Amino acid sequence: MQASARCYSLRMEKDSIYVTDDDPGIRELVAEYLTSQGYRVETAEDASALDRLLAVRQPDLLVLDWMMPGEDGLSIARRLRAQPGFPPIIMLSARGEDIDRIIGLEIGADDYLPKPFNPRELLARIRAVLRRQNDVTVPVTAGTARLVRFGPFSVNLDARTLHRGDAEIPLTGGEYELLEIFVTHANRALSRDWLMDQLRGFERDPFDRSIDVRVNRLRKKIEDDPANPAYIRTQRGQGYLFVPQGKG
Repeated sequence: MQASARCYSLRMEKDSIYVTDDDPGIRELVAEYLTSQGYRVETAEDASALDRLLAVRQPDLLVLDWMMPGEDGLSIARRLRAQPGFPPIIMLSARGEDIDRIIGLEIGADDYLPKPFNPRELLARIRAVLRRQNDVTVPVTAGTARLVRFGPFSVNLDARTLHRGDAEIPLTGGEYELLEIFVTHANRALSRDWLMDQLRGFERDPFDRSIDVRVNRLRKKIEDDPANPAYIRTQRGQGYLFVPQGKG
């Protein structure tokens, strides 16, 4: 049977959301509820149907089931995250263990919701993810620099510089690379092992705490109180979380 995709719409549209799940009941329930909230929703039953939707247009957010026949949600998330500028992902799964949530977030999901779930909770998480997404924007316009802003700071991804207002804050190569990882993976828990994998030339050691030293050095550059950080927060048992909106 050929995989199918379905489009739902409401006159007063908000953001575009793709819902990918092999359970037709869940697809129908989520699509109708989100449509009633003003979102433009399209559904897909598997990776093939999702790819056809993505070939036409990217959504503002993707709701993605973990366990599906063929290519599963983790594989899809990993593949899509390798593409620049892909929208945020909320992962759905009947697997409710903490380790599964951590794996989903480390693969690239922006949030994780175990099944069964209340559609209202999914809506709240969608709104939160989209709101956080708007806190960090990376405009890509011909002839202009790609800038990421958070608080009073701006990161120029082309010039590899950090400014606070008009003043440039000097960074070492390692500090900049770590900062770039944080600002391009905002509001996601990043494990120490994953961070070490991303840093070029970083020597891996199972007991190496050098990543913590780099984080502490970077905190001194951007935090008003490095001992009580607002932007780079420690997530116990997970690693670090970059919060562009700071504390509030």
